[in-house]
Amino acid sequence: MIDAPSSHDGTPFAEVSFLVVDVETTGISAWAGDRVTEVAAVVVKGGAVSEVFSSLVNPGRPIPSFITGLTGINDAMVRDAPRFGEIAGELAWHMADRVFVAHNARFDWNFLSAEFNRVVSAPLQSITDQQLCTVRLARRFLSHLPRRNLDAVAHHYGVEINGRHRAMGDARATAHVLVGLLRDAEKNGLYTWEALDEVMARRTSRARKRRTALPRTTDGREGA
Repeated sequence: MIDAPSSHDGTPFAEVSFLVVDVETTGISAWAGDRVTEVAAVVVKGGAVSEVFSSLVNPGRPIPSFITGLTGINDAMVRDAPRFGEIAGELAWHMADRVFVAHNARFDWNFLSAEFNRVVSAPLQSITDQQLCTVRLARRFLSHLPRRNLDAVAHHYGVEINGRHRAMGDARATAHVLVGLLRDAEKNGLYTWEALDEVMARRTSRARKRRTALPRTTDGREGA
């Protein structure tokens, strides 16, 4: 069993509203000019999965050909799509008071932070300050898998990805993966959001200490 609080005190997973988000972008540098081209959000609560938001986004800059090759999103598709500022309010409404979830959450969080920063003065943390990364959960509960990217973890749980590298396709798959990961968390003695959050925070602290003591390289495959 995982070294976690043994108490069931707190908010059971079934009562927590998770918002699973995925963004597609023009590149990988959120704070160096790359922009969001598509965003989708899926609510997970009580094991139920509900698609609540999806939109292409006009990034205001050309989409590189290699990105089009990966996502299928091209300049023509986003030409008449809304700018991020036009969808920011609705997206923020869905995010408010929910746990932000993504596969490699730092990537999606950073891009949305950069986009919100361009249109509003309030930081993304003022909308929601709770995050959960399904890559990190997979490292915790699926350590036997050689890779923890979305394809590998979805395959483990028998989740079919319809629309890979499109925002809704990936968000939907991640939502179903989250359901499986929360089920595995309960098998390991974690039954509440507070207990899970505490364990993951401790793991992050230990990982930072290890990285400081012994730097290592990574090819980033786990989150791709």
